[in-house]
Amino acid sequence: MSGFDRIALPGKLNEPERRVDILVIGGGPAGAAAARKAARSGASVLLVDENPLDPGLMGLDVPLWFGGRYTNEIQRPERLMEQVFAANPDLEAALDAGAEIALGVSCWGAWVPGWGLAALPGAIAGLADSERAWTVGFEALVVAAGARDVALAFGGWDQPGVMGARAFASLVSTYDAFAGRRIAILGSGELALQTARLAQSKGVEIAAVIEVGATALSDFGDIPAIAGAVPVAAGGGIGGVTSLEIAAGPDRRAIDCDTIVEAISLTPAIELLDVLGVDLAMQPTLGGYAPVSADGVSTSLSQVFVAGDAAGAPGGAPLAREDAALSGLLAARAALPSLGRGVHEPAAPQTAAGPDAVAYQAAWLAAFNEANAAGTIVCQCEAVSREALLAVRPPAYLGPPSRAQSGRDLARLLDDGPPNPDQIKRLTRAGMGPCQGRRCREQIALTLTAASNLPPQRAPLTSYRAPVRPLPLKVLAAWDETPAMSRGWDVWMGISGQWTPYDDIGTEREALSAGILGGEG
Repeated sequence: MSGFDRIALPGKLNEPERRVDILVIGGGPAGAAAARKAARSGASVLLVDENPLDPGLMGLDVPLWFGGRYTNEIQRPERLMEQVFAANPDLEAALDAGAEIALGVSCWGAWVPGWGLAALPGAIAGLADSERAWTVGFEALVVAAGARDVALAFGGWDQPGVMGARAFASLVSTYDAFAGRRIAILGSGELALQTARLAQSKGVEIAAVIEVGATALSDFGDIPAIAGAVPVAAGGGIGGVTSLEIAAGPDRRAIDCDTIVEAISLTPAIELLDVLGVDLAMQPTLGGYAPVSADGVSTSLSQVFVAGDAAGAPGGAPLAREDAALSGLLAARAALPSLGRGVHEPAAPQTAAGPDAVAYQAAWLAAFNEANAAGTIVCQCEAVSREALLAVRPPAYLGPPSRAQSGRDLARLLDDGPPNPDQIKRLTRAGMGPCQGRRCREQIALTLTAASNLPPQRAPLTSYRAPVRPLPLKVLAAWDETPAMSRGWDVWMGISGQWTPYDDIGTEREALSAGILGGEG
């Protein structure tokens, strides 16, 4: 074919294993409602949800901050599968409507054709379970991946028993596998209130609710609630947390508990959206970066839609079940017209009402930093302290810093412009561990912003890259190449052709060079 480059990438990538009209990521109320609506409208629908999670992922605090507070029941996959269905009856309704549901399957990446992606065989998503990885093509994608916990560091937070509110809800409700008995809750907003009510309904004792601000805590009723207090350190033993020491002015006291739940804020789970290239923006009332959307479900990409907490929830707290289900219904309704099923019905623009969740995160972080030593670890995976982060030092396990590294600090980097978390990550390894920054991403961005004398709403976004879930090597390695890819790998990767003199390209000498250097010439 005239003009076809035989060593170019297009035409060499595998076709997806299958194609569906609508792929839904996330099986919560929003995802299930989207799948049900789309299936009833005649579309072929595949809904994937990573629950029940692999115990190894839970040990890495992926996708939620579990803090090691789960029982051995997580080792029984059959039971967990039953638990997941029992905890979400909406999944059965989606099945009855004709949607296909795959549980225990994570989406580690998704792409739509565009700039730099012309070689793709259409819009595709990468899926994986514990045994293999594969791709699925789609016409429309609904991301209902939920929200995750914002983790903030204080003394002793890097031991079992310190966890996030979303993870607590998952263990208590979805898995029925929470190992704690007596909890302390950090935060006093809607998320903390929901956490307290859930704990009471499940028979979990609440030792205290702690709030750093001088805020009235009457909504918590007879639960011990302490305002104007800062957690200083979590006491621990062989099994993790045993107490929480708090400071209120000059006074200090210890609270007996086996679990500390940070219910300060959630932030939308935007990993896939960032990989896709969806327009994102800092939206403080939604808890951080969220997709830019005029109606709450559409995105800057015509094939990609969002639903539920992934689109952002006011105040950094999860949506009520009925609100999440409505969001999923609207997302499916917006996606269906592109398939020729249904008429486009513009949704009413949604405004995010609620408090500034990012400012609340920053207030907590400032209180933690004032009450805790600069050597407090902020990135658990790479053992990076707040002091090392601001000094832009490599982690201690790499040995003493060189003279050049010792002379570097954040102030010097700021001479070149606002802080860039991706640059800091490469220099310090903060956020580069197996949890993929889920325990440190927001606090690193807020720390850099505060050190730059910028408001917390200017906190930069640390970019995401696929795979957005840790994948075992056996899964990554199991990839069947096309014959065209196997034949030409040494050439289209540039290993041979890069040494061909420029003036020889397109002449008989190009084949001579390739023949000498190897490859197919």
